[in-house]
Amino acid sequence: MAIGEFALIEKYFTGIGHSSHIDLGVGDDCALITPPAGHQLAISVDTLVADVHFPALGNPELIAQKALRSNLSDLAAMGAQPLAFTLALTLPNSNEKWLAAFSRGLRACAQEFDIALIGGDTTRGPQHVITIQVMGSIPNGSALTRSGANVGDIIFITGTLGDARAALDYLSTPMQKLNKAQQFFLQRYYTPTPRVQFAQSLRGIANSAIDISDGLSADLTHILERSNVGAQIELENLPISTALKIHNDAQQFALHGGDDYELCFTAAKSRVEEITALAQKFSIPITAIGEIFKDSGLFARANGNLQPIISAGYTHFS
Repeated sequence: MAIGEFALIEKYFTGIGHSSHIDLGVGDDCALITPPAGHQLAISVDTLVADVHFPALGNPELIAQKALRSNLSDLAAMGAQPLAFTLALTLPNSNEKWLAAFSRGLRACAQEFDIALIGGDTTRGPQHVITIQVMGSIPNGSALTRSGANVGDIIFITGTLGDARAALDYLSTPMQKLNKAQQFFLQRYYTPTPRVQFAQSLRGIANSAIDISDGLSADLTHILERSNVGAQIELENLPISTALKIHNDAQQFALHGGDDYELCFTAAKSRVEEITALAQKFSIPITAIGEIFKDSGLFARANGNLQPIISAGYTHFS
């Protein structure tokens, strides 16, 4: 006998995560949140669809991790502290083996990042669809945004780029048939590291920020357009992992690949030493890849030549 909707929620999605600012969570018509005094509420929502954002036959524990981590990256991009999230889940059936694994991955991620599941919805549909809305808090007026980049700012990237794009070639391959590099790519695809704490430390230091979800060329362009500036990057400075460096398309993956969920942020040259110290404090690798200029557009220097870069990141409708 299939498990019913309310029993499903009670069994698999009650008591996930914790936050002292949640007054009422799962089980009522609405959740109740009291944000910290003097803080703004940051809210973001993303939908993940089977065989678009994750393989339908993928490991549900890892799918849950990817779904929540990618949303937490949006909070990180704004410098927000995670508070709570909601989950709307469309399922073709109430497969309890799938649900148990999905719930386990979701619970582990929520505990790691101190965020509480406070409600949502479950419904039946032709394929798995996961919609997560995250909420966080930011001290009034201190949010990192896309519109604050200034001429002369240095452009920084956390971590490495292109690994998740490389994983797309191996999503349907059994894990036991993958080499260490390919397993690393899959780990980066399913369990990216949202830079939540480090981003909070950048409040008042960085001038603009965005998370790299659709690819560096696309997401950096969002900063440039919102800030009415341009940029020049050094292709040789793109942070590429040891595993990816031997790939023929490493540079293209780093420039245009998506799903990395690293931070791209800009800051004045006078703050570079301070930012470097913060990166060391949080044990996060950062790389300066270029500079903000007055003239519009994104340009890259390679082998001494300057060339325009056309945004080629992921888009759903093109």
